[in-house]
Amino acid sequence: MKILMVFDFDHTVVDANSDTWVVRCLPDKTLPGSVENSYRKGYWTEYMGRVLNYIGEQKVSPDRVRSVMETIPFTAGMTELLTFIAENKSAIDCIVISDSNTLFIEWILHAAGLQAAVDKVFTNPAKLNELGHIEVQCYHSHACDQCPVNLCKKKVLELYLSEQSDAGVEYEQIFYAGDGGNDLCPTSCLRGRDVVMPRKGYTLEKLLAKLEGQEGNFSVRAKNIAWSSGTDILRELKASMQSEPWHMKYYKY
Repeated sequence: MKILMVFDFDHTVVDANSDTWVVRCLPDKTLPGSVENSYRKGYWTEYMGRVLNYIGEQKVSPDRVRSVMETIPFTAGMTELLTFIAENKSAIDCIVISDSNTLFIEWILHAAGLQAAVDKVFTNPAKLNELGHIEVQCYHSHACDQCPVNLCKKKVLELYLSEQSDAGVEYEQIFYAGDGGNDLCPTSCLRGRDVVMPRKGYTLEKLLAKLEGQEGNFSVRAKNIAWSSGTDILRELKASMQSEPWHMKYYKY
């Protein structure tokens, strides 16, 4: 029995939106109106495809893009939290479910030396095409009407838990840390002993507050603990590990 730590990435692990941060790699750090105004609600990944194609057309090299992405700031306390997780892999599994892309997340975690903390990343696949431009694709298709067309985080989490269970891995407790509207859907599959951790002042916290006391098809059973920094999450994680005797032989203080 282990703990599962689930993270969103943008405005959770890092203190910015990686998809908008990438624009800093352009000489004037801005997009033309024809690209910037082409976004349609619910189709962010398609929009990012156009952004990345424009960046490639401006002859910005992938190395330049990577160097810019590596400057994105981590949210306060997150490097310490991820370091703790990396040092306690016998007791903690950790996954990221994000609407960013594989290249950005890989580059950012690797530059900080934190990739060992994360067992698996579920996000939109990205690669370099034959022109050397970054291409991004939708993660999957789904039938959920609450989520963007490219990613239902609940579907991802449920499938992961099912696959882990088939492999003989069960989780005593799940912590889910996020900030955005697309982090609400997966909270509905958390159990009463699990913990949803919305970032204070962000959309997820407000959506969860609206649900309190309401009757309807959507309900959240997990304990709700808001956070402002990775230190808050680390405190809850350590408290859980210290309260469960099965963790103590693994726990590194």
